[in-house]
Amino acid sequence: MIPRPVTSPRLARALVLLVLAALVATGCSRGNTRDEANEGVPASELYDKGHQSMRRGNWSNAANTYRRLVAQYPYGPYTEQALVESAYAQFKMGNNAEAISAIDRFIRTYPTHRHIPYMYYLRGLTNANRDTVFLQRVWSLDSSRRDLAAPNQAYADFNIVTDRYPNSRYAADARQRMVALRNTFARHEIETGLYYLRRGAYVAATQRATYLLETYPQSEYQNDAVALLAVAYDGLGNDALAGDARRVLQQNEPGHPALAGNWPNEPWRIRRLNPFATERTAIDNRD
Repeated sequence: MIPRPVTSPRLARALVLLVLAALVATGCSRGNTRDEANEGVPASELYDKGHQSMRRGNWSNAANTYRRLVAQYPYGPYTEQALVESAYAQFKMGNNAEAISAIDRFIRTYPTHRHIPYMYYLRGLTNANRDTVFLQRVWSLDSSRRDLAAPNQAYADFNIVTDRYPNSRYAADARQRMVALRNTFARHEIETGLYYLRRGAYVAATQRATYLLETYPQSEYQNDAVALLAVAYDGLGNDALAGDARRVLQQNEPGHPALAGNWPNEPWRIRRLNPFATERTAIDNRD
């Protein structure tokens, strides 16, 4: 019988720490090797190297190369373009905080640069993308039910593009994304109004519906807001206002389930929104 080696808990912990230290040292060595390989390389060559990584979709390698370029050559046309593409690489990796930081740095440093419209547009994409992809793709959660601070900031970013740079190549897509965001905000109000309705808070439900109609006119949920008014006014015993709401709903959407008395008791035929599933961006801004 082969005897088993006896290892004390203290010795086991020491062995684990040694293994971890070796792994960290190996990683650092590789990182240092990459940095040393880029040491003293001209800015043009570093940029070309990073740009080729971008074209291959190697976002991490591109970001590392651009970081080295900016560190060695803080100023110059290659540095400016490296900052632009580095921000996009961080966005593609899902490093939203790093992407926002790079974008804000560029906007502060080069406020009149020809790529400023693109950077505001990219900031809008990044803010709109915060948590959305993970929540919707992994758990299929509705973006309108989460905190709307980042989507609101995205809306402000896209609004800058359309307001200050209406003739830029990004303005048209920014407008479409603003429409999608408005629908998300409107749906949030409907969801909240239905929450109040289910709990008998009819006044609060009417306030939410009224706010939606006043703040997000022509949204996809305007008829649902009118339906919410009709049901809530019924709950308050205000037959006159409930009847007015139903007449408006009958005129605009005669097939709405609220007119048949089946809303919101039956599963609500809510429209699935995913305004950020596709991205249409111009990566290559070298022209």
